[in-house]
Amino acid sequence: MDLSGSYVPREYLSLKINYCRQQLSVLPVVKLQRKNKEDDSILRVCVGAHKYSTNSDDGRKYLSLMHQRESVEQELQLYRAIWSCYFKGEPSSDCVPITANRTIWVDTNKPVFLNKTYFDSLKNDANTKYPKPKIYKFNGIFYRSAAEREIAVFYTEMGIPFKYEPEVMIKGLVRPIYPDFVAYFKEIDNCKFHEHFGMSDYADYLKSGKIKFSNFADAGLLQDLDLLFTHSNDDSLFDPRHLCAKLNSAIYGTICLCKTDIQSIKPFQADAG
Repeated sequence: MDLSGSYVPREYLSLKINYCRQQLSVLPVVKLQRKNKEDDSILRVCVGAHKYSTNSDDGRKYLSLMHQRESVEQELQLYRAIWSCYFKGEPSSDCVPITANRTIWVDTNKPVFLNKTYFDSLKNDANTKYPKPKIYKFNGIFYRSAAEREIAVFYTEMGIPFKYEPEVMIKGLVRPIYPDFVAYFKEIDNCKFHEHFGMSDYADYLKSGKIKFSNFADAGLLQDLDLLFTHSNDDSLFDPRHLCAKLNSAIYGTICLCKTDIQSIKPFQADAG
């Protein structure tokens, strides 16, 4: 993750800071203590008044949590530094980490939550229907345009996990579709679909956007909340700040929508793995 020089909107940065603070509030403070015994140096894992061997199950568990806490503290330090450069006061308390509970209809039986389980089920770079040029490569994947490659770089630098052209089944279609990107946001446990149109000057090309929008709408996705569209001309560079602003709006809109349902808010559970 490299946010140096990147444009991070106020609300999204507030969410990241508040998410880190939430994690730190439940992660235990773990320290390593060195104890000499017969001239051999032995480390003990200390949690409050309790001490564990580094080779014990509890010791390994708390070591993992110690490293997790260190990572979160480093993230928070970075986000606070960016905040201090661009904004005044404290981050917004409205941008709180929640469980979004947004869904997609994959068939007529019941909706599926757009959460980490759904994201992990998607296969990355699954579209083999059309060949791709071999000139837009990033992190081992070939993209269909320079703009798509820039979007992939943006997501990577922002530390946002994403799948490129994953296979997605949705209600009303007998064949899978392949959205350009599906990004996952851990702060709200939610996926966002992202379609990029790179030939905005061509009417026939834009008609495909109408079809895609209709398909996604039939599956229960809301434009600018669950589904994002970006555009560029085939002879112009794509400015990722435009996408960042759209993501900020979609994430903040999701928070505002879901905060009306207090049942959607779940306490954070520390991951010992």
